[in-house]
Formats: sequence, structure tokens, C-alpha cells
Amino acid sequence: MLKLVIISLLFSYSLSAKELHPTATFHSTGLINSFVVKGEKLYAASNMGTVDVFDIKTQKIIHQIALPPLVTATNKLVFQNVISIDCLDDKILIVSIGENSYRNVWIYEKYELKQIVDESKKLTIKKALFINDEKILFGTFGADIILHDTRENYNLYKSHVTQSTMGGVALNSDKSKMVMSDESGEARVIDVMSSKVEHVYSSQNLDNVYDVAYNNGVILTAGQDRRVAVYRTGEKDYHIKSHFLVYSVGLSPSGKIGAYSSGDEQNIQLFDTQTKALGDTLVAHKSRITQIWFKNEKEIFSVGSSNDIFYWLLN
Repeated sequence: MLKLVIISLLFSYSLSAKELHPTATFHSTGLINSFVVKGEKLYAASNMGTVDVFDIKTQKIIHQIALPPLVTATNKLVFQNVISIDCLDDKILIVSIGENSYRNVWIYEKYELKQIVDESKKLTIKKALFINDEKILFGTFGADIILHDTRENYNLYKSHVTQSTMGGVALNSDKSKMVMSDESGEARVIDVMSSKVEHVYSSQNLDNVYDVAYNNGVILTAGQDRRVAVYRTGEKDYHIKSHFLVYSVGLSPSGKIGAYSSGDEQNIQLFDTQTKALGDTLVAHKSRITQIWFKNEKEIFSVGSSNDIFYWLLN
């Protein structure tokens, strides 16, 4: 009887699912590599060496942070490609690609841009995240994680986690744990302050995991094997099979609503992480989706390989 009730609920849920179009669009000056939302502002990092700051209510650019251009060997000026961004209060953390492909790291605060890491460190940082006012976490393509103290300009540790190339990095809500995925298909839960690997999830993905999301004890992965793996504390692991490579995932703060890039049509599929039931499909993207981010249980932002960030208000 219970099985019939569950099947009936899933069927009714799938019947109510529909295609949703964006509520708003934010148009940046360059191709967007990364974005973050804090309060009523959206920060978009682009390949034009800029971070565009939007007012969410008006969808207008209200400020722009511009990095100094690079000077090539032939004395040409080129834009720095900004690949990662994060915010903490009024501080903005920026990672750009330098002339020799090593990374520059900047902190923007009170309208001043300060460089804290330059190319001489020879780091290939993929993602940089604030842990607190003094500490920053770097994740590199070579699967190194670095905890950097900004006040002392010193690395508290540098830990080589795996021999595989890093895929995605995500922090939990209190920033005490991180999840890192790699090309082996594994996802590791790591203690941020000690770099200790506390758990390795490897049961669901067979190949490279491009992206991870982590909220309220729930982990999602985006797999090259066309699988979205779902790991939940104290629950059985499972995966949802997509019919195309899954490049990005997102997760609501409660961990109850998951989202993943679905199909070569570049849609976003919502689903219930507890029941596995598929929900609404978000339709608008024309290029590969690179980031999906939940502001809360009803508001989603997403971006593809384009100048536009879409905003979705769920019913």
C-alpha cells in the first residue's frame, strides 16, 4: 500500500512539473567564468579582466572592478582572465590568470585592490574561497589545497590530496568542511582547518566529476559519466542518470532541492533529493552551463559560457 502511495505521489509531482523561463537576466561586459550573490548584489567575474557588480532589483551594473592589464613580451596589453570570485562582508576575493598561466590573487576592499599572491608563487589555483576574515582556502588543478593566512601572508598548510586532477570544490554552510571532487570519480570530505580527509565517496561516479554542491549534509556531483550522484549523511547513496554529460550541479540550502545541467539542450533539471522525483525544467541557456547557485529554496541563479546570468523564481 505504501509503495502505491509513493508511486502515486511521484506521478502527480511529475505531472505538475513544467518548463520555466528566467524571471530576469543580468548582462555582463564579458564572458562570465564565476559569480557570487551576497545580499542584493551579484558579482560577475569575466574574461575581460573585470568584476561587474549588479543591483539584483534593477539588474543594472552599479560598479565595476577592473584588474590591471597584462603586458606581453611584445608589449601588448591584454585583459586578465578572472576565473574565481568570492565575497565576505565588504571584501571581494578575485583570482585571475597571469601572463604565464600562473595565478594572481587579489582582495578588493573599500575601493582598493590589493594583490596577495602573484605569478612568482607558480600556483594553478582553480578556486579560492574565504574561510573567515583572516583565512582563505585555495584549491588547485593539481589537487592541492592550501589554507592561506592573509594577515601574516603565510600558508598554514599545503596538502596534496590525490594524484587525480581536481574537479570541483564546495564548502558547507559554516565553512568547517569542504568537498573536493576529481577525475577519478571520487568526492572527498575534508576538514578545512586540518586538511584531514574524513570520508571518501566513490560508489556512484565512474569517471571525472566536474562539479560538486554541498549543503546540510547532502552532496551532489556532476559526472562525465552522465550521472548525478547523491550522497546523504546516514542514507543510502544513489545516482540519477542523465542522457548527456553533467557539467554543473546546485543544491538548495536545505539540501532538499537539487539541480543539474541536463541534456545537449542546455537545460537545468530540478529534482527532490529525498524522493528522486524530477521537477521543473529551467529553459533558456544556449551554451554549456557552468554554474548553478541557490540563493534560497525558491531563487536560483545560473550561467553558461556567455555574458548572461539568468535568475529564476520558483513557484
